[in-house]
Amino acid sequence: MHDVVVLLLRYARGTWRFRWWMLGIAWAVSIVGWSVVAKLPDQYEASARVFVDTTSVLRPLLQGIAINTGDTQQKIFLMTRTLLSRPNLEKVMRMTDLDLQATTEADKDEIIEDLKKKITFEGTSRENLYTISYEDDSPDLAKLVVKSLLTIFMESNLGEVRKDQDTAAQFLEQQKAEYERRMRELETELTRFKQRNLTLLPEGSGGYYDRIREGKTQIEAVRLEISVLEERLETTRRQVEGEEPSFGLGPAPETAFTAETGDIDRRIQSIQLRLDELSIKYTDRHPDVIQMKKSLEDLKGQRAQIIAQARRDAPQGDGSAYNVDKNPIYQQMRISMAQLEADVAAKKRLLSEYEAQVAELEGSIDKVLALEAERRDLMSDYEIAKKNHGVLESRLESAKLGRKADNSSDNVRFRVVDPPRAPTVPTGPNRVLYSSLILLAGLAVGFGIAFLMSQFRPTFDERQMLSDSLGLPVLGSVNMVWTSDQIRARKVRNVSFVLTLSGLLLTFGVVLALYQFNIELLPRLAQSLNLA
Repeated sequence: MHDVVVLLLRYARGTWRFRWWMLGIAWAVSIVGWSVVAKLPDQYEASARVFVDTTSVLRPLLQGIAINTGDTQQKIFLMTRTLLSRPNLEKVMRMTDLDLQATTEADKDEIIEDLKKKITFEGTSRENLYTISYEDDSPDLAKLVVKSLLTIFMESNLGEVRKDQDTAAQFLEQQKAEYERRMRELETELTRFKQRNLTLLPEGSGGYYDRIREGKTQIEAVRLEISVLEERLETTRRQVEGEEPSFGLGPAPETAFTAETGDIDRRIQSIQLRLDELSIKYTDRHPDVIQMKKSLEDLKGQRAQIIAQARRDAPQGDGSAYNVDKNPIYQQMRISMAQLEADVAAKKRLLSEYEAQVAELEGSIDKVLALEAERRDLMSDYEIAKKNHGVLESRLESAKLGRKADNSSDNVRFRVVDPPRAPTVPTGPNRVLYSSLILLAGLAVGFGIAFLMSQFRPTFDERQMLSDSLGLPVLGSVNMVWTSDQIRARKVRNVSFVLTLSGLLLTFGVVLALYQFNIELLPRLAQSLNLA
């Protein structure tokens, strides 16, 4: 530690020998620097404060109904980050006529960079209170720039948000129209598909499977009708051509006679028809069927008795044979039998046609399955298109409602707390600070040069220093004896140095006082010197 202190004292003594150089350089640097600071133009800072109110009563009421256009706080954050973007600075340049000063693209870029450096945008996202400031040597230009930035901040960025809303709504409308067109095409294709394959479609009323079921039902019904008709035909045939013919239709007796059986024949025929109808509906054990059969047997017994009585009462002789063809009951029975035979033939023909149709339908099962798959694909595409169309329509309505809500209600309200105004007092440059720094810089430069000169022109003022430099032992030293004139001259030099240094500090104090009390002596003096 002692060696360090000794070394510092050596440097101090060496520098002190060139103290006048240090003081002269400090004076020169200070005078030049203070003159430059005095010539700096005054800077005027214009500013404005704006409060962004993001509270809205309508937003919670429309929650779930209208599409939320985004977090309002996020929008404000984006607006603050993009305020000083190049497009906005170009707008400011045009709004303040600074673009008239640019003749080339390089000049334009220089003006934009200068604006970006001088514009200050500060704020707190918590309170949403923002300050826009700009500093320039023209107070009117500073005010105009701040006003332009405030206009862009309040209008242009929200305009971009609404432009995004319009773009989104336009996209939804285009997609909705596209899906409407797709739905119409699918509907047309489905209609044509149904027209081409109406008889083979598996679904719907009168479809493929319904037609098969209906055909089989008709076949069973026709078969049942044929069975009933055949039974009736067989009964009628037995009555006409049976071994025991009824209704007096047997061979003529040897003696001609006349039996009045017309009324009972009609009753027998009526009961027979009624019995046929009941046989279709019920079994032989049904009480009505048993009753009808018993009545029919009773009537037949009565008729047989009438015929037997007529035969006994008839006169004997070899009369001609009994002509049954002229019996109206016999003729009616023959007509009924012929009609039944025709009905049976027609029903069999109808049965064969139904069976052919069902066989043809069952043979088309592979084609029906392919058509069913194709129809499912078409219906699936149509349902998807319809669903997407419904979703787009709902989203479009929500977007329109949200846009109307944004336009009708102020979701984001700007309140200008401090409007921009042209300042009357310059805010810069900070000449006091600059002058202080110049004085310190002058003293530092002077000290540095004095130190360097002491290193290039060293002197030995102690034995240890000489011994260390030469590497030889120093046997002794002789002190200098100062005369009274030399002592007086040294004192005069020291006093002169102190007075010169005090003058520098006094001059610095005068400069600070002029700046502090806003006395424009130095700028006027610098201006006069510049003109001279």
